[in-house]
Amino acid sequence: MEISSAISERWRSLTLASFMGCILFIYIITLNNPTINLVISSSSVVTLSTMEEQPQSLSSAIVVTETEQVSPTIAQKEIKQRANRIGKKCDINDGKWVHKPEGKPIYYDSDCPFLEEKMNCRSNGRPDFEYHNWVWEPRDCDFVQFNGTDMLEKLRGKRMIVVGDSMNRNQWESLACLLYSAVDPAQVEGLEVKSRYRKLFRAKDYDFTLEFDFSPFLVKFNNDHESGSKVLQLDKISATSDNWLDADVMLFNTGHWWVHLGKFKTWDVFEHKGELLEEMKTVEAFKIAMKTWAQWIDHNVNPKRTKVLFRSISPEHHGDHWCYNVTKPIQSESYASFYPHSLVDVVQDTIRKMRTPVKYLNITKLSQYRRDAHPGLYRNSRWKVVMERYKRHIPSFVDCSHWCLPGVPDTWNRMLYASLFSDTVFEDSDQI
Repeated sequence: MEISSAISERWRSLTLASFMGCILFIYIITLNNPTINLVISSSSVVTLSTMEEQPQSLSSAIVVTETEQVSPTIAQKEIKQRANRIGKKCDINDGKWVHKPEGKPIYYDSDCPFLEEKMNCRSNGRPDFEYHNWVWEPRDCDFVQFNGTDMLEKLRGKRMIVVGDSMNRNQWESLACLLYSAVDPAQVEGLEVKSRYRKLFRAKDYDFTLEFDFSPFLVKFNNDHESGSKVLQLDKISATSDNWLDADVMLFNTGHWWVHLGKFKTWDVFEHKGELLEEMKTVEAFKIAMKTWAQWIDHNVNPKRTKVLFRSISPEHHGDHWCYNVTKPIQSESYASFYPHSLVDVVQDTIRKMRTPVKYLNITKLSQYRRDAHPGLYRNSRWKVVMERYKRHIPSFVDCSHWCLPGVPDTWNRMLYASLFSDTVFEDSDQI
């Protein structure tokens, strides 16, 4: 009995010492790593998990076992990085263009019947194709890849309209080509619509319609005014606005036509409240026009049904950043915008004050680097004739405004797709 009692006493002492040792071990670990909680699972495998319970998916997303031989410090770092990506807004403009020579575009210009000639650079004779092989990669974002089939499925039975100037037509053509590549060509309608002012893509299998409506000012432009002048009527919405009604997705832009000068300036005078105004500053006129557009949206759009987006200005490349014969992007991370920041401020301020939520699709900075991706000389198939006849006037012929397709607008539509359907929350950067 005495021997048995002594043995029992010894086991109790060993058990108590082991227990105290475990307590001391846990205390030391948690003292040095306060966010780590050690849990003994039923299978006796030690796992590391955060003490944070929100978001729930994050705490269960990273499970590290002893057999993986990952230190608590590394696990913590990975958890924090994942938390930052999930919980933080994503500034899509904070990134760079990465050259991927093995990459291929989703479509080629020769395969898409919706391209107008000026965007069809390869077919027009452009000899280099490297502009196809640059991919935009944000630094701290999970930037979802464009998926045409998924987009069509999610927009089944819906109608989308793109409204604005020729730069939005450029984006419309890109989106039409991306979606066209995802369907049976026999099930597509709209090719019979040849107008530059209205375009149509219809995927019959999905009962989905994608339209383009040309309205470069978003307000009414009257070139048959009783005064004999070309009048921009600031407090009247575009004459084609009835076409916008009942769309499930709306994408707008304006801006380029407001800053045209000389022979490219379209209007003679502004009209506001019935009065013709020759001396009004452009920024003031633009402010009134944007307010007119915003009021139309707030009055006519049901935000429970319709998503509204506004695309930022597309950069041009002139002067020191002329696009003629350029085959590589600008590599410097600093860039200078040509566009008046005051007009950008008007757009952003207007959107902030609207009752209807409007997503600002900021494509300006990422596009600014791509002076290699414009049509340049290859805006039409007659570029050799032009070169021969008008050597002294090449700058007036080279197109450094629009974009070759496939090309940069495909990235805009990747952003559009992500904005509509991805869980990533994009930050509305005000950088241009």
